[in-house]
Amino acid sequence: MRILFCSNYFTHHQVSLSDALYELTNHNYYFVAHKEMDAERKNLGWGNDLARPYTYSLTEQEVQEQLRDLDVLIVGSFPESQTKKYSKKAKLFFRYSERPLKAGNPVLKYIPRFLKWHYYNPPWRKTYMLCASAYTAGDYAKFFLFHDRCYKWGYFPETIRYPSIDDLIDRKEKATILWCGRFISWKHPDDVIEAAKMLRDAGCCFKIKMIGTGEMEQQLKRQASEAGLLGENVMFLGTMSPEAVRRHMESASICLFTSDRQEGWGAVLNEAMNSGCAVVASDAAGATPYLVNDGVNGSVYHSGNIQELYEKVRRLLENTTMQYSFGKAAYQTITELWNAEVAAKRFLQLSQALLNGTDASGLFANGPCSPARPLRKDWYQR
Repeated sequence: MRILFCSNYFTHHQVSLSDALYELTNHNYYFVAHKEMDAERKNLGWGNDLARPYTYSLTEQEVQEQLRDLDVLIVGSFPESQTKKYSKKAKLFFRYSERPLKAGNPVLKYIPRFLKWHYYNPPWRKTYMLCASAYTAGDYAKFFLFHDRCYKWGYFPETIRYPSIDDLIDRKEKATILWCGRFISWKHPDDVIEAAKMLRDAGCCFKIKMIGTGEMEQQLKRQASEAGLLGENVMFLGTMSPEAVRRHMESASICLFTSDRQEGWGAVLNEAMNSGCAVVASDAAGATPYLVNDGVNGSVYHSGNIQELYEKVRRLLENTTMQYSFGKAAYQTITELWNAEVAAKRFLQLSQALLNGTDASGLFANGPCSPARPLRKDWYQR
């Protein structure tokens, strides 16, 4: 099977899946990026050590010669003019999308979006959707698109399998909490500082380590300092490589994921769960409903509800048995189901079934490539 994956640029979040597909297809997998990675992500170490034999830029003639007999096309953020050319060569066409309505669905934008999205996805062309957010299927359903043709997907960063997850969790610092990401408004690092005030006032013993940088950095440091938290309960560690972030995840017992609906997926959640952390995750972020089963492998709180965030973190701080239970179950979720190897194998099975014209809805009950439908529960999202 010959597969082409097209997106804006190639990142470390796509390496594991691409490597797996490259091997499973006997090197008949190609990744085409249409632009250079932006400086902000490069500064975070996203562009390091990403050279692969299957990656091409949009202008390279060599990739055009490889695509004469294309079986499957996957398209993420990519120019529509080029997408149209590639889709004509493919037997099977998947879109790959986070939720399109990250900023809501204003009435004045509905009709222009409806016309544009239907133009790019005409009803006579059977296009399928890989949902890189639990909210993708529901957003597109509002526009009558991809009905019964959506499948659960996501981002699949490197999965580490430790010799003993029990030993890893035993070595964790039981009162250490980690937050990782860019310091920007919709990731809500300020909610962490507010929750820290409440934890301190309740007499909890804890240390919060915040990794990242961004436009809110000085505001956050001032907020922590004015509350008497800076240095004592809250530490700012700056930016570091993805590998260094993983080392901190391995030593932290709890990891917070506070993004709102503008977080299409949130691969930091995969990584924290893979590292055996007990996660407390916002319900509005795209990855949370797929990865976290509240009370089983982590805690879920309603986005923007700082009181609920505080209560769930406090409960974990006071119950190390729950930390262990959530951390181990989270690790198993990633190593047994939500990882690149499982996703790649399932994607080939799904593609083959669709190419054969058979019903693929019953192939997988949950996890990657299982049917994705609009969420029944109306989650509060700020």
